[in-house]
Amino acid sequence: MISGPAGLKIETVPEFHGQPPNLARMYDYMLGGTDNYAVDREAIDRLAELLPQAVLLARANRAFLQRAVRHLADAGVRQFLDLGSGLPTQGNVHEVAPEAKVVYVDRDPVVATHARALLEEAGRAVFVQADLLDPDEVLAQASRFLDLNEPVGVLLVSILHFIPDARDPGKMVTRLREAVAPGSYLVLTHATSRGRFEEGATPLHRPTSAGAGTDRTPREIRAFFGDFELVEPGLVHAPDWRPDRPRLVSEPSLPSYLLVGVGEKTS
Repeated sequence: MISGPAGLKIETVPEFHGQPPNLARMYDYMLGGTDNYAVDREAIDRLAELLPQAVLLARANRAFLQRAVRHLADAGVRQFLDLGSGLPTQGNVHEVAPEAKVVYVDRDPVVATHARALLEEAGRAVFVQADLLDPDEVLAQASRFLDLNEPVGVLLVSILHFIPDARDPGKMVTRLREAVAPGSYLVLTHATSRGRFEEGATPLHRPTSAGAGTDRTPREIRAFFGDFELVEPGLVHAPDWRPDRPRLVSEPSLPSYLLVGVGEKTS
């Protein structure tokens, strides 16, 4: 309360802070989901003005995830560890492979709140709030639900390009590869501004802050797989990885901003 003219007491109105957009909810909106708010939709609508194909790329990313999970399930994998998962909604792993055990991992507390509510009735899927850059903690928590002595599908979908080199994501991925049993798989997608540029080309941008995306070459992205054997067709543009159907002549092609791959631990 403050004093106005002639000593009149005026009750102040507390300042209202609107909730900022959230990446996980924004992604949900791009996939056609309902677990998002107006502020998330407005942010995506603005993004779409700058990058008209943003929604199509998000859906191509999710479509690849679904094809990769089906491939792993057909190969006998019955456990999945989805790191940096965002909201487990709109055709996510536990829906594509309903017989499998799934652990979703994300450090975002907003995601944690929504995800646990969404998974209440999923049965074979759980959510763990943890930082994927602490792989030992992630593995310790995941092992309460998964048997790491049996094959696991490790999913790093649209997350590694948010981790700068200074945080050494390669060390984290190496730890995960070492921890899983033979017969396990690594599934990843990684954005790049150069798409299908030549091997050995220099990236256009190498960030210096954790908030920026990291543009890596195909060779650098391939290195995340280590000695895992790439499943055919290898490291390719998202729509080109084992498509469900041939692309229609009239169907618009996407810029090759998203490279994807699946690697198997054979020994």
